[in-house]
Amino acid sequence: MATLVLRNLAHDVVWALLALAASVLIFAPSMSSWAGSIALLPEIGGFLAITVVPSVILWSAFGLKGLKSRVPLALCCQTLVTTISMAIFYLISVSSGLMGRESQVMVMGFGVFAGLKILEFLFVKFRRAFLGVGKRVLVVGDGLMAELMEDYIRSSQGRYVMLGRVKCPSILEGGAGFDEEMSESKSGRVLRLAQNFMADQVVVSLGERRGIFPVEELLNCKLAGIEVVDAPTFYERATHKMLIENITPSWFIFSHGFKVTWLLRLCKRMLDIAASFLGLMVFLPLIPFIILAIKLDSPGPILFRQVRVGQGDRPFMLMKFRSMRQDAESRTGAVWSQENDPRITRVGNVLRRSRLDEIPQLLNILKGDMSLVGPRPERPEFVGELKKRIPYYSERHYVKPGLTGWAQVCYPYGSSVEDAIEKLRYDLYYIKNISILLDFYIILKTFGVVLLGKGR
Repeated sequence: MATLVLRNLAHDVVWALLALAASVLIFAPSMSSWAGSIALLPEIGGFLAITVVPSVILWSAFGLKGLKSRVPLALCCQTLVTTISMAIFYLISVSSGLMGRESQVMVMGFGVFAGLKILEFLFVKFRRAFLGVGKRVLVVGDGLMAELMEDYIRSSQGRYVMLGRVKCPSILEGGAGFDEEMSESKSGRVLRLAQNFMADQVVVSLGERRGIFPVEELLNCKLAGIEVVDAPTFYERATHKMLIENITPSWFIFSHGFKVTWLLRLCKRMLDIAASFLGLMVFLPLIPFIILAIKLDSPGPILFRQVRVGQGDRPFMLMKFRSMRQDAESRTGAVWSQENDPRITRVGNVLRRSRLDEIPQLLNILKGDMSLVGPRPERPEFVGELKKRIPYYSERHYVKPGLTGWAQVCYPYGSSVEDAIEKLRYDLYYIKNISILLDFYIILKTFGVVLLGKGR
């Protein structure tokens, strides 16, 4: 994910420089000389800042660089910000009497940049319809995991093309077990099928551990230039979450990632402290009004304190602005929060939708119980139940819990064991790929989640 952020940044810098170059060549050919280019250097930095920074923030915040379903919204926002920036730049230049040839080129560059982004969107939006672009995948294996891979590929909306599935011969069945349309008794069948169907990738999934692993055939595919990956790796790359049903303790041990160095801990702690102080300063003017609204809306304390499970399974006291009635769990005990929960007060509903109820958690971050980014902390009553029912649930406590996290920005509101399983997939992906750049990406996506009113 960190690589994706850097690639997006470089991508938009290239677009901005191309827009500037096109603007010079079209609107001011005389400035395309070396002398003219040097004269433009003071403006280039400002141009990049005004075009690239809004681009990266908006595309990252809405999670749309992958060009998903909400691309038109992000495109409109990005174009709007670029247009506003262009208008402000133009007005400042005119009012200050600095509307020279360089400023005119900058203004035209803004327009070219917005046009390039629109053309990019149209190309990616319709390229699959005209070009049929998508990775061609051949699945090797049997059992539920292979079926899961096949179902996912078929429902990937063109990102992947399912070529077929080759079952591995079973020891119990004496070597039988191939699909009828793909059964071949000769050696090298997987390579021939992959080459005949022009496969880009071979996904190996032996879910039931009974099949004979076709080492030689997969090695032939690898040496022939066809990518060979196992099911958990394919699932992780395709969905940015973990396939916890098909991983073992040895997979955790030998897998790359899951590495939290002392330098990473130091950088995260510095980011946590800086962000907490900044957040408290920004929200300080709102706090008196929030306190007054809570007191007028319903009786009870201002702050809601609750024990949660933190790093290393250690409990800590989490603080929030109270959004429920004071006696919300007096009869039921600990229960899952639900969307449109009847226990939530009118003011509490507003606080939850805007995430203002979580302002006091900045104090938890300053204290060191939480981090700005990490898995959301759960209650001990739920943690005990989830550990019994979900494999590897304890691994999410390897890092500090966070105010926001990969699961919160990728998965909608959850209030069941099934939702906890899905969120664990994202949490383990975050822990495996943890980095400061990924934290920044999650923070940007959080703004989009809050604006769209999704996640939790």
